[in-house]
Amino acid sequence: MDVKSMPHEKGLDNTVHALKEGYRYILNRRKSFQSDVFETHLLGQKAICMGGEAAAELFYDTTKFKRAGAAPKRVQKTLLGEKGVQTLDGKAHLHRKEMFMSLMSPQRLDQMNDMLKKHWEAAVEKWAEQEETVLYHEAQKVLFRAACEWAGVPFEEKEVAELAADLGKMIETPTEIGPAHWMGRHDRNQTEKWIENLIEQVRDKELSPPEGTALAVFSWHRDLEGNLLDTHTAAVEVLNIIRPIVAIAIYINFTALAVHEYPAAKEKLTDGDPKQLQAFVQEVRRFYPFFPFQGAIVKKDFTWQGYEFEEGTLTILDIYGTNHDPAIWSNPDVFDPTRFIGWKESPFSFIPQGGGDFLGGHRCAGEWLTIKVMNTCLDYLANRMEYEVPPQDLSYSLNEMPSVPHSEMILKNVRMKNE
Repeated sequence: MDVKSMPHEKGLDNTVHALKEGYRYILNRRKSFQSDVFETHLLGQKAICMGGEAAAELFYDTTKFKRAGAAPKRVQKTLLGEKGVQTLDGKAHLHRKEMFMSLMSPQRLDQMNDMLKKHWEAAVEKWAEQEETVLYHEAQKVLFRAACEWAGVPFEEKEVAELAADLGKMIETPTEIGPAHWMGRHDRNQTEKWIENLIEQVRDKELSPPEGTALAVFSWHRDLEGNLLDTHTAAVEVLNIIRPIVAIAIYINFTALAVHEYPAAKEKLTDGDPKQLQAFVQEVRRFYPFFPFQGAIVKKDFTWQGYEFEEGTLTILDIYGTNHDPAIWSNPDVFDPTRFIGWKESPFSFIPQGGGDFLGGHRCAGEWLTIKVMNTCLDYLANRMEYEVPPQDLSYSLNEMPSVPHSEMILKNVRMKNE
């Protein structure tokens, strides 16, 4: 096979450009190079960036890429935690991933949905008494309560606002520079200590979380050698359940924005048709920014489409750009839920939370839960609540990672319908 020269971005290190351009960094260069793959330098090392359906299928081939060593320390110290499932490969990853997927049964997902409804409706009662409600932060608190109850993690109501905010900072600060980033690290350290203490209580038989919950399962999980996870790693994995659920607040913010800005699409939701709700949710996940990209390391030399991938090379997949790829999506920058009516699912063309196989690969274990939570919240926002959206800054930036509407969706005169 003839080897081709890979398009190359100039510059000794382009990390600053990546941070400044955010979600569109890779997509911009894919367009300018007219190539779905190019070489650059990021974080002081050579990196290959790529996007599109074929690139995603390659990226999630675990025979060619590994995750160990791919996540920068600043991401591990804030967003992911150290020694978590996202950093594992091979049999160790499969074994740990099975632990996560054991929580995602239809029955358990239905339980989460029931808990979410209870906490959402209780929150609406409080929002009705407030002059205004900042949906992003209020949704974080609702999701925190539901996530902890579902995960078997006890908490005190007086701590909810602080703990939910701490989890939010883990999500918001991986790409920050200076004090904001260090605050994210501090908040992760504090929440890890909180969960570590709970795990020690479980192991000392001082605390008995409900059977089948994350705290129960993870506290007693054994690795391939038959050893209990060390307390810190177990705590990281419990947070890898709670934190992503709290992160759904970003999607809920964009869901509320879409309900407000696309009234014609909202009209199709009034009957509560599950297919219409699902299509709207999927389009929110495709259209709005969430994960920008994902990294892996080349396991061994190989050639793909004439391009050489050398062992040890950092490779980054364009998540946002693949979900906005005109080769995959008609009019990708138009919000159109109808594209998901009758849509035949693909594990590599639509990858808001990763691609490929759930169990054997690195697709997010909580994707089903995310979709279920979003469907429920959409039904409340579109059909079961009344509220006003006062004048505010509803714009959002693709240069900020993660991104939410600048006003974080302010609502007024909130109440449940038919009261």
